[in-house]
Amino acid sequence: MAYDLITYERRGTVGILTLDRPDKLNAWTPAMAVEQADAIETANADPQVGALVMTGAGRGFCAGADMEGTFKARLDGKDPGDDTAGGSGGMPATLDWVGLLRRSKPIVAAVNGAAVGIGMTMVLPCDVIVASEKAKFGMLFIKVGLVPELASTHFLVQRVGFGRASEMCLSGRLYSGVEAHAWGLADRVTAPDELLPQAIALAEEIAANPDPQLRMIKDLLSRNGSETDLGRVQRLESEMLRECWKSPEHEEAVAAFLARRPPRFR
Repeated sequence: MAYDLITYERRGTVGILTLDRPDKLNAWTPAMAVEQADAIETANADPQVGALVMTGAGRGFCAGADMEGTFKARLDGKDPGDDTAGGSGGMPATLDWVGLLRRSKPIVAAVNGAAVGIGMTMVLPCDVIVASEKAKFGMLFIKVGLVPELASTHFLVQRVGFGRASEMCLSGRLYSGVEAHAWGLADRVTAPDELLPQAIALAEEIAANPDPQLRMIKDLLSRNGSETDLGRVQRLESEMLRECWKSPEHEEAVAAFLARRPPRFR
């Protein structure tokens, strides 16, 4: 697929996906989501890629949905994408964004500027969020007479707790990268010029680990993070652990340890 709204490149073991509408602060459209999904699937199919970084070009990460291209179009009776009315959270009906991110290779969000509305909810399912000190986060749905989407009312509570999630969603106010980090929304906060290098370095560290086990761990965190039945939690862990015992990655790790050499997973 040729990309008009994003760019994608591989740097070593890391795929870098950049939202690329800087003149509009990377305002989101369903077509952008289709391109993002294609780039993520491209990285997932590339054995040289172990992790991804998602960021934005220019001053913003993503300033929410394109007002004219999405909300105005829908009010005018036009579907802004491929059956978004039948999809989840305004996504095309064929695209399960949350499911894609949770089954994908690990994704580090590098939030360089405004990440509001869907610009914020699209990164909540990412594995790690790294924010610039100049980032701005906001659940602005209430300001435009909408409610949040993309399972953000689940992920936001998991990240910051019920009270803070309530404040963010009910007030619609903006929070700086520093505030977001203090609240647990952003996992790291950096100086603006250190954002991408730190995000890539973290992605490289993750990418050095074996792919099947990375995906298993993501699945365990997704399924067990809110599970209250600890017996069920342990059964799922044990099921995957038994798979790992038979895996070539586990065999390689043990052999490398005994030979006092780094393991070779890629």
